[in-house]
Amino acid sequence: MRDKVIAGIDIGGTNTVFGFVAEDGEILAKSRIDTICHGTFDEYVAALCEAVDALKRLACPDCELVAVGAGAPCANSETGMIESAAQFPWKTNLPLRDMLTAHFGVPVAVANDANAATVGEMVYGSAKGLDNFIILTLGTSVGSGIVADGRLIGGHRSMAGELGHTIIRPGGRPCCCGRRGCLETYCSATGVVRTALEFLSERSDDSMLRRHDADALTSKDVYDAAMAGDALAKEVFDFTGRVLGEACADFVASTAPQSIIFFGGLSKAGDLLMKPLQEEFERNLLFVYAGHVDLRLSSLPESDAALLGAAAVANQILQEYSGGICLSES
Repeated sequence: MRDKVIAGIDIGGTNTVFGFVAEDGEILAKSRIDTICHGTFDEYVAALCEAVDALKRLACPDCELVAVGAGAPCANSETGMIESAAQFPWKTNLPLRDMLTAHFGVPVAVANDANAATVGEMVYGSAKGLDNFIILTLGTSVGSGIVADGRLIGGHRSMAGELGHTIIRPGGRPCCCGRRGCLETYCSATGVVRTALEFLSERSDDSMLRRHDADALTSKDVYDAAMAGDALAKEVFDFTGRVLGEACADFVASTAPQSIIFFGGLSKAGDLLMKPLQEEFERNLLFVYAGHVDLRLSSLPESDAALLGAAAVANQILQEYSGGICLSES
């Protein structure tokens, strides 16, 4: 009998990571392609399907592909389309599910990328055993997923949980969504760079960051400077953590989570970010929640959470057809 596998796909604004997940939840193989280097969405999907097929031939040629799960920004799990994703250069309402189904000929599930990562964290990571939690992904943007009473909150059109686009500074920084003051403009990797540039322009104190061209400065440059003892760079992370802690205290009042879990590149800053975040969170938390909500880091590699989550979402769809392949939660 052939082993059954699910293909998990995590579509990001820069790269697309994909792989095959076995019955026990093991990622048998994974790879990646560039996302936005393709002229049209049709060309991108064709390249993705070709890469997935090539990886299967190489890594698990004797396995049976039984389902595909894909996570993408602004993906609607009901329609299977990517709707108005600012990260992509293509038109809106991209029919991802239909195109993947036409190629692979198996059930396909499409979900918002942050929601897919949330399912991955719930099944395999730091949220295992939790019924109420929030995931915040701190990368180029800020993604989020919310689980309440053991269920992922999808909302109308599967668009619930856009916490990165809650306004935390009215009239503040312009956001790619067209509004001002969104959390994403302060607490993403891009937000860290914007804060650093603001500090550099408003102040005259010496900093290692002044050695970098403004157009080329990255959040890693800010992190490296902070770790080397640069006072201004450390203040950037302190400011970022405090803004995020204040926002997280407000988020708690909506769903009363047991935990808020952070993952993504920015979360790897460790105490530079997490210490001020924790302090500001506790300072602003409504008293009825004090001592009942913890902040923690993801236990999964960044790319694995979304990939495993996409596979788990696909398995849920597959169960409607044939009982699934019992992806392990152990």
